[in-house]
Parts: sequence; C-alpha cells; structure tokens
Amino acid sequence: MLNKRYLPSITALQCFEAVTRHLSFTRAAEELNLTQSAVSKQVAQLEELLQHLLFRRVRRRLQMTPAGDLYLVEVRKILTQVEMSTHYLRSYGGETEVLRVSTPPTFGARWLVPRLKGWRLRHPSIHLDLCSEQEADDLLQGRSDLAFYFGQGSRPRTECLKLFGEELVPVCAPGSLPATPFTDPTQLTDLVLLQNASRPQAWHDWFDSQGYHTEHSYHGPRFETFYMCIRAAQVGCGVALLPRFLVEEELADGKLVIPWQHAMPSSDAYYLAYPEHSAEVPKVRDFVKWMLEQIDSPDAPQI
Repeated sequence: MLNKRYLPSITALQCFEAVTRHLSFTRAAEELNLTQSAVSKQVAQLEELLQHLLFRRVRRRLQMTPAGDLYLVEVRKILTQVEMSTHYLRSYGGETEVLRVSTPPTFGARWLVPRLKGWRLRHPSIHLDLCSEQEADDLLQGRSDLAFYFGQGSRPRTECLKLFGEELVPVCAPGSLPATPFTDPTQLTDLVLLQNASRPQAWHDWFDSQGYHTEHSYHGPRFETFYMCIRAAQVGCGVALLPRFLVEEELADGKLVIPWQHAMPSSDAYYLAYPEHSAEVPKVRDFVKWMLEQIDSPDAPQI
C-alpha cells in the first residue's frame, strides 16, 4: 500500500511546477490564482517531505537546485498523466468515448493507420487514441482497450483474433547490389546484415531455412524498430530482413529490391487482443468489426 506520509498533494506539485517556469513565487501565484505566501508554503512543505531543497536564491534571483531539476521531470509526467486521465474520464459515457489502442510502431504506421481512413465518419462518437508503447499487462491493467501484437494467439484473460501471418524477405537499396549476381545467400553478409532488436534470431533462421550457416548472422548494426531497418536499407547501410507487407510500397517504387529470392514464413502471426470482459463493450465491438472488414479487403496480406 502507498504510504500517505510520502504522497504530496496535487496543489503542491502544481505550485512547484509553476515556480520552475517563472522562477518567481509571485508570478506563479498569479497564474494559479493563489497568494504568494500560499505558493511559498506549498513548496516549503514539498521540500520538507522530500528532504531536499528545490530552489535557492542567488543574488536575489531564484534558481533550481539539481534535486529540483530531477524532481521536475517526474512531476511533469505526473501532472500530464493526471490531466490526460481527467480528460478521458470526462468523456467516458458521454457523447464521445476514447478508445485506446496500442500497436507495434512500424505495424501501426505502415499497416494500421492507412486502414483507419473512414473510421471517424462511421463512428464519430469514438475518439481513437493510438500509442506504440506496449507492455504485456496493458490490457489487463486498463491502459489499453485493444492491442495489436505479433506472437502466439494466447494471452491470459484476453480474446485474441488472428489477423494474418507474414513472410520475411531480405531487402536493400538497388545501389548496394554488386555487379555480379549472388550465387549463395551467405554472400549477403558482404553488404552488412542489418539487425532488428525484436528479432535477434531472424537472420540465423533465414539462412538455416535454406540449409546455410554463417558466423555473421548475428553481426551488424542493431535497430529497435522495423522502420529504422527500412530507412537504413534505403540509404545503403546494408541489407535488412523484413516482413514483405511492410515494404511493398518501397519494392513497387524500386527504392528497395530483394537481392536473394527466398521468403521465410514466420511461425508467429499478427493478432488483435482485448480483455475477455470487454467483448460486449460497444466501442470495442465496433473496432473489432472494423478491423475484420479491413482484413477481408483485397489488399490485406494473404499469408
């Protein structure tokens, strides 16, 4: 349980944050519609709770201490979250509802966002709030209403709808290719293998699926997202192993090419998940129906 002795009031945090912007108790008080002494008292109580000075006076001017700088970062996160949560609850059950959806970043930008066109016209009272930060318990903790993810179709206390699978292909910039065509997939290591942090085994498995082995399959610069890998391949940093559906546009435009024609199906797939208890929530049900319609469209990945 939280110890109330160490929980400062929101008013104290607001006073502290306002003073950091103005470096003046008087101007902070004017902004907050409080007296100067009230703001000063709130900050003093906060310093007593923290057992650190947050401000000091130097030549009659107010300056933040190192502890104040450190605390400010956390306080702004807290106040922002409180404000966002308040806005969300104000909309709950009213004319507009917020639907929070989490998604892997490149999947969200490349596949999901284009398929949201028209959503607002059909569902004007449901405001989508998309984020790319994902934690395993976001759904069960209520931080997201739905979550797209890549993996196996089994998560505790959630409904998981399989969307589609994927196949991985190597891609690089046309200018990265040597004059002589490759005769062996391991020759791709001469171009530098671009690694994706979320798929550390990918290159090893791709070579292995063809009966090849190279000691360089784990070597190369590592990138956090597929989008970074795509850009790195485009500018000639090396060859990336990517889901084909994420680079269809670049392949069609000739910005990327496939230097070795072998596609490896992934054992995992893309899923849309939501808590079991949310199955009949109208906004969740509407979004699931919308996504299933997108999957049935002609341009959806068929894997």
